[in-house]
Amino acid sequence: MSHHWGYGSQNGPQHWHKEFPIANGEHQSPVDISTKAVTYDPALKPLHLHYDHAASLKILNNGHSFNVEFDDSQDKAVLKDGPLDGVYRLVQFHFHWGSSDKQGSEHTVDKVKYAAESFGKAAQHPDGLAVLGVFLKIDSAKPGLQKVLDMLDSIKTKGKSAAFTGFDPRVLLPESLDYWTYPGSLTTPPLLESVTWIVLKEPITVSSEQMLKFRGLHFNAEGEAEEPMVDNWRPAQPLKNRKIKASFK
Repeated sequence: MSHHWGYGSQNGPQHWHKEFPIANGEHQSPVDISTKAVTYDPALKPLHLHYDHAASLKILNNGHSFNVEFDDSQDKAVLKDGPLDGVYRLVQFHFHWGSSDKQGSEHTVDKVKYAAESFGKAAQHPDGLAVLGVFLKIDSAKPGLQKVLDMLDSIKTKGKSAAFTGFDPRVLLPESLDYWTYPGSLTTPPLLESVTWIVLKEPITVSSEQMLKFRGLHFNAEGEAEEPMVDNWRPAQPLKNRKIKASFK
């Protein structure tokens, strides 16, 4: 196991720097969003998500999380404005979650962890990435999320995938698109520092029963020793010389 990164005691985030030295870089993610230290920036535009023509293709267990992947060959589902220049196409979304409802999100707000966090990854050529982070907090069930959860039984182990079409990613968004933004990195290896982070302030809700469904997945491939897929989150990294800006007062 040790030669592949993961979330265990032997290959977890505290070891990633050995293979990926950028793990100790200046612009690593996630971070803690200290609301006292955030600056309101009136120049930040409202975020525009045009997801009405999104074409989901498949759902895949990659051994770290599961991805829902989209057709990004055309401008079908795009993210624009906010802190971004140009148009970013939705490539995939995935989640990070805990072994209990008390943890799971990668970003934290005033050191508070949410039960999970969903990331929509959007790419712009040549190498810019924008990642939209949405917190999940425990409350009433999210009906739109159920469609995704119902697929998890068919991708229980690493390497499994299934066709997953007609999914509307808008059901994973809160009503308000107020956001925090900062320059950061991917939160999984290769940890590249080319990400504009946009973290929505308002969480969506998920029930404890729905969270149990996430924890039914496995890190391992079929036939290997069972490792429940839980706590697939990287802890907050030092902010160093960065500023977090808010689109709202």
